[in-house]
Amino acid sequence: MKTDKPILILGIESSCDETSASVIKDCKVLANLIANQKIHELYGGVVPELASRAHQKNIVPVVDQALKESGIKKEDLSAIAFTRGPGLIGSLLVGASFAKAMALALNIPLIEVNHMQAHVLAHFINHPTLSLPKGEGKHTPSSPPLGEIREGVVFPFLCLTVSGGHTQIVLVKDHLEMAVIGETIDDAAGEAFDKAAKILGLPYPGGPLIDKYAQAGNPNAFKFSEPNIPGLNFSFSGLKTSILYFVRDKVKEDKNFIENNLNDLCASIQATIVKILIDKLITASRQRGIQEIAISGGVSANSGLRKKLISTGKKLGWNTYIPPFEYCTDNAAMIAIAGHYKFLKGEFADQNVVASARYEI
Repeated sequence: MKTDKPILILGIESSCDETSASVIKDCKVLANLIANQKIHELYGGVVPELASRAHQKNIVPVVDQALKESGIKKEDLSAIAFTRGPGLIGSLLVGASFAKAMALALNIPLIEVNHMQAHVLAHFINHPTLSLPKGEGKHTPSSPPLGEIREGVVFPFLCLTVSGGHTQIVLVKDHLEMAVIGETIDDAAGEAFDKAAKILGLPYPGGPLIDKYAQAGNPNAFKFSEPNIPGLNFSFSGLKTSILYFVRDKVKEDKNFIENNLNDLCASIQATIVKILIDKLITASRQRGIQEIAISGGVSANSGLRKKLISTGKKLGWNTYIPPFEYCTDNAAMIAIAGHYKFLKGEFADQNVVASARYEI
């Protein structure tokens, strides 16, 4: 869709336990607000019913504040983009219902967005064009100053998308043309981090804590079993079992084993998960002949994964892309950027669209 006016997209994200609203103007973020739900920490994981209730409470003030912070009047919006799925159905229904009602009231287009596709497109926030020649990207200011992270992703590229609920390798040919070429057959990498943290007695969410303690640990201190899954698919259920039995047996011998070895345990667990991820990414790169490699999703904020991607990229001659930390975890800016590219192609939804807990790319 051609337009002489700026494209102003309101994005709404409510797939899990964070209510987020963002306003972008021609791919530039004007506001990106997230309301977290602390109550789930009491239960060691997200409770779907509590999450949907919290979304109902948060969505109006979050959207209102996002509009105020952006300086954009709701009447000037070009379209409203929302997460249709995948995710928790109760949470998705809140965002979908609000987006449909607001779009209808303003008589503007409604855009449905795949949550996982949006994670990939987070790389294009503030970077609406792909004019950079291969290997000539600029360093991303908000990323670690390691010299090999680039901006301006070049098509086609491979994106390792890792979160608490999903682990996928996506072949990205265009903003809206993607194909999953590898995915987990059981648990996600983010869930493996959180379950391992629970085994170690760490509070929820445990993934970031494993990353924190791993900084002071020896990644080679302990060995855990790695899955032997053919092709580009992943598996993490066996690894979780390996960690559980290992820790259980060691605690029987020494009740203070976890306390005395916490840093090394976290470093070893993190190194194992990261190795599984990177090994599959190497295989995918070789099979497809693609050296433009990106990561996205909540686990892409993990320092071990980011460092390993960069070091592997240096060794194998990859151009590597890592989104800024604020766009790794669930946020509405990534929904809005996906909405931007769908708006350009006129891919709009009608009022009959419904949320979907399972929604494939």
